[in-house]
Amino acid sequence: MTSASSFPDVHRIVADSDMDGMCAAVVLKKAYPDAEVHFAHAALIRSGIIDHLIDENTVTVDLPFHPNSGWYLDHHLTNKPTEQEHDVFTSKGGIVHWDHAPSAARLAFELFRKQYAFPHLETIMPLVDDLDSGGISLETFREDGPLLQLSRTLSYNDAEYMHHLLNLFLTCTSMEQIFNDKVVEERMEFARTSRKELMALVQEKTTIVNRLAICRLEDTGHRSNGYLITAHAGEDADACCIIHGYSDGEIGNKTRPPLSASFYANSFLPQGQNRYDLSRLATEFDQHGGGHANACGCRIQPPGIESNLERWMEMWNNRDVDLKYQH
Repeated sequence: MTSASSFPDVHRIVADSDMDGMCAAVVLKKAYPDAEVHFAHAALIRSGIIDHLIDENTVTVDLPFHPNSGWYLDHHLTNKPTEQEHDVFTSKGGIVHWDHAPSAARLAFELFRKQYAFPHLETIMPLVDDLDSGGISLETFREDGPLLQLSRTLSYNDAEYMHHLLNLFLTCTSMEQIFNDKVVEERMEFARTSRKELMALVQEKTTIVNRLAICRLEDTGHRSNGYLITAHAGEDADACCIIHGYSDGEIGNKTRPPLSASFYANSFLPQGQNRYDLSRLATEFDQHGGGHANACGCRIQPPGIESNLERWMEMWNNRDVDLKYQH
C-alpha cells in the first residue's frame, strides 16, 4: 500500500471535475495538505493545454494517463497505460495505481482510509461508486437525493466554487454540514429546478433509432449525463448518444466548449450494463476518445456531426453481427 510517507513530493493534484474526481481530490489533499489542487477534464489532458501543470511532483487522478506526471491514479479502461507506457513511466520512478474499480475515488479512499478519517466519505462512497460506474437505480435517480443534486453543481467552469466545496469536504465531518452550507444550498436548489427544465429539453431533442437514444443538445448551452436520457427512453433503448458543446467551440474555452459526444449504456434495464463496448464508438474517429465500456465520450471529428453519427449508427446497427463487441 502506498502512503503519504512513501510518496512525499506531491506538490500538485490534478483531478477530474466530477463527483468522482472531487472525492478523490479530497482524499489526496488530506494526505498532502500542502499540494495545490487543479480541477480539469479529459480534453484538457489530451490536448496538452495543461501540460505546464504536470510534472514528476504531480498526481493525476480520474483523468487520461499523462507520462510527465509522477503518480497516476485511475479506473477508466481506455485510460489504462499500455505495458510499454507503464514500464517507461515506472522506470523513471513514477507510480501507477490503475484498477478496474467502480470509481477513482474508491482507489484513493482505499489507499488512505487506514491513515486518515473520512467519516462523511465513508457514508457516500457506495453512491459515488454507483454514480460513476452506472450503478444508480431508477428509483434512486427519480428520488434525486442530495448527493445527486450536489453532483450536478460541480463544474470545471467555476474554480472558485469547486475549491469552496473541496474545503468543505476537508473541514466538515458530515454531509449534512456540506448540504447546509449557504453557497452549496443555493447551487443545489438551482440543480433541482434546472433538471426539470432539462427534462423537457431532453424530451424535445431525443430520437430513438434501433434502441439507441440520440439526444442532440449541441448549441443549446445544456449538458446531460446518460441517466436523464435513458430514464426518458425507458425500455425502448439499450444505450444513448448525447451530442453537446458548440459548433464554434474550442477546447479550453469554459463558456463555449467544442462539439463532443457521450455514450452511456441504459443501466436501468436488467443487466443493462456492459452489453456492448460503447468505447469502440468513442474511439472510432477520436484517438483520444474513450472511458468505460458502458460510459465514454469523444470529440466530434471532421467533417462533422452528421458524418460521425452516420458511422456510429452503422456500427450500432451491426453491433451483434460484424463488430461482435459484446463486453
